[in-house]
Amino acid sequence: MFLKTISIFFIFSLLFAPPVVAQESPRDITDEEVKNGGGSDLRTLIEEKTAELQRIHDERARLEASVAETKAAQKGLNKEIGSINYNVKQLDLSIKSNEIVLQKLDLEIEELQRDTRLIERNVGDKKETIGKLMFELYQRDRDDFFVVFLRSGSLSGGVSEIQSLMTLNSDLAVGVEELRDFQQDLIRKAAEVRGKQGDMEAERKNLSYRGQIAQDQKQEKQKLLATTKNQEKIYQEKIAELDRQQEEIGKVIEDIESKLRESFDPTLLPVKRSGVLTYPVEKIVVTQKYGKTKFAEQAYKTKFHNGVDFGASIGTPILASADGKIIAVDNNDRGRSRWEKFQYGKYILIEHENNLTTLYAHLSKQIVSKGDIVKRGDIIGYSGNTGYSTGPHIHLTVLWAPSVQFKTIAPAAGLVPVGITIDPEDYL
Repeated sequence: MFLKTISIFFIFSLLFAPPVVAQESPRDITDEEVKNGGGSDLRTLIEEKTAELQRIHDERARLEASVAETKAAQKGLNKEIGSINYNVKQLDLSIKSNEIVLQKLDLEIEELQRDTRLIERNVGDKKETIGKLMFELYQRDRDDFFVVFLRSGSLSGGVSEIQSLMTLNSDLAVGVEELRDFQQDLIRKAAEVRGKQGDMEAERKNLSYRGQIAQDQKQEKQKLLATTKNQEKIYQEKIAELDRQQEEIGKVIEDIESKLRESFDPTLLPVKRSGVLTYPVEKIVVTQKYGKTKFAEQAYKTKFHNGVDFGASIGTPILASADGKIIAVDNNDRGRSRWEKFQYGKYILIEHENNLTTLYAHLSKQIVSKGDIVKRGDIIGYSGNTGYSTGPHIHLTVLWAPSVQFKTIAPAAGLVPVGITIDPEDYL
């Protein structure tokens, strides 16, 4: 009976399947801890870390509001120093947030490991129960109904034994289903642990890179004060010279790109549609659009902004907008001082298979190399304020890939990318 309704092979595959083992947790969970529970204590600690993260988020919001008011009152050198001080404070809060996230992930993995041990215990108990049921059913299943009735000595006894056999059969079916559910739970828990461990690796990298960026900011402030001797006049003279030099660079780029456009056929571009590219930051705050913007008319000799700017505090992870190959990782700055920063500063170019190339500019740190292959959403660097920039943000330019060229344009350092630009919002 039973053997005709449930596959022995299926049951044995469940009973003797290799255990699903999650990767190592921060520490092993003892049997005593499993027996006594303690999950509520872990959950309390996790909730405390969540509350700490919210407090840091609130503190960052207050800092941003305070800086916005201070910037309006400050000018020149004081404003520059104030911006660097803000960047350092903001990075310190980000670093603290990374540390708490790591602690929280550590606790969450420990909680998952405890859950896994509990499920494994249930799996073991369930396998033992199923084994006993299978043995008993095997013993009884060898007899047919007629033999059962004869052995019972009465009709009622035979019916009772048949009902008992059916109950065992039903219990075994339920047990098999529960065992399968437990094993599916183990698979899910193992996947969650792997996911959390991947998150931990990403947080460790963010923590390390942000520490390096914070150190760069402190060195920039020291050089700023040493060079200007904290005198506004010296600072303004150097900024005026920077503006003049940047204007010359802008003229050279405009001439090159104007000639490229003369023979350009727009029909060669991919069909305009959203989703071709993704945004380079998770939190989308557009601070300047593409084209003849109000700011561009005042700030640029060309009166034209060749990309889209997204607000991003220093140290924000920058994401690849699509799959592609890194074709350039360079820096147009000649030094750390405000008046030694030109054009795109630290930038990255990615060439995509659809004949588009994306440029990510004003980075504080690049974490990819020329020739690397990246996927959409991969972290390629961190936002900053390098290059000819008035504050931390990410500048995204989209270019027609066949038109991209790299030019030496003094006094900018490195190679300056030029080409036919396209409105990124046509593809975002």
